[in-house]
Amino acid sequence: MVNIEDIFVNVKEASRSILKLGVDRINEIILAVADEVVKDSDAILTANACDLSRMSPDDPKYDRLKLTRERIEDIAADMRNVARLTSPVGKILSSSVLPNGLQLSRVAVPFGVIGVVYEARPNVTLDVFSLCLKAGSACVLKGGSDAFSSNSAIVAAVHKVLDRYNVSNNIVQLLPADREATAALLAARGYVDLIIPRGSSALINYVRENATIPVIETGAGVCHAYYDASADVKKGVDIICNAKTRRVSVCNALDCLLIHRDRLGDLQQIATPLREKNVKIYADERSYKMLQGFYPSDLLFAANDRSYGTEFLSYAMAVKCVDSCDEAIGHIARYGSGHSECIISEDDAVAEDFLLMVDAACVYKNAPTSFTDGAQFGLGAEIGISTQKLHARGPMALDEIVTYKWIVRGNGQVRK
Repeated sequence: MVNIEDIFVNVKEASRSILKLGVDRINEIILAVADEVVKDSDAILTANACDLSRMSPDDPKYDRLKLTRERIEDIAADMRNVARLTSPVGKILSSSVLPNGLQLSRVAVPFGVIGVVYEARPNVTLDVFSLCLKAGSACVLKGGSDAFSSNSAIVAAVHKVLDRYNVSNNIVQLLPADREATAALLAARGYVDLIIPRGSSALINYVRENATIPVIETGAGVCHAYYDASADVKKGVDIICNAKTRRVSVCNALDCLLIHRDRLGDLQQIATPLREKNVKIYADERSYKMLQGFYPSDLLFAANDRSYGTEFLSYAMAVKCVDSCDEAIGHIARYGSGHSECIISEDDAVAEDFLLMVDAACVYKNAPTSFTDGAQFGLGAEIGISTQKLHARGPMALDEIVTYKWIVRGNGQVRK
């Protein structure tokens, strides 16, 4: 039987050795793991097929769980991007000299050990490993039982590379898939310095409410698009379709379209590509009347209170007609999750007001929420998208997973 505390002790001890590797060695390891994962694609895909066989294809998590050769290549490409980035470790954030001659420097340093709790997303295993290693931290991974075979195969590939480089396997460890391991991780004070949950709102709430160590929330994405009175219809059609249908199971997918009453006549044109993708629409009264007879009856439903504030994670969305930009902003304030919101508008004053007033980690003008992603932002990869306001917000990459310490250099000064 695995002794969880022994894992924590070993990871903590191994974390202290990472800084001695040096940046060049760390980059070599990350690149080697990227190559190894591609090389081991057959074994990883076999393990992934085993996980997929236990999940219904209708489950919103199925697409997140699914790996393909192309997706593995994309994950490896993100890892290579991380290796090319400048390490934040050791960066001098500020410096000064006090009147007594003491030299003060505020320097970026690793957290030490980062624990990540996540659900059916095996790509997270490699994103977390590469970012944590580049930022000088060890990581403890607690994936869900639905992806345990996939995660185990991926970690095995990582460990093969670490063995080759004579680096301790304990800089990345995968915990058992049971609930007891989750509870132990959340209580691992003194061993784990930070917890980051990735998954459903239920998972995130559980971690926040039960952890005894600091947590950075990567909240659920209830994302809106506001189609303003001045919107360009072609831009709107493209943006809304991309935000909703590019990949429905991810947190940056569109959940609710808010359309200005003066442009309600555009709704059928906006809905045309959605109809082709068999997107279910839950529409308020005014929007429903506009779509009735045009949109397939088996895909069109009357909205209720539960339709708003729902992260659908599927080919479904809500639509609501609003009388003004202020009403749209108010709706987002009530139902949004602080993740990503966008406005489609050619009126700069209205758009700037929206960008100023909407409280979310990422706010877009004339671009879809599907861009909320660490790789798309040029960050290499991401360890999560933070919806909180302390320490980090939005896509979290290298700069967000380091902390800092004060280094004080003196020459015999004493305090009076």
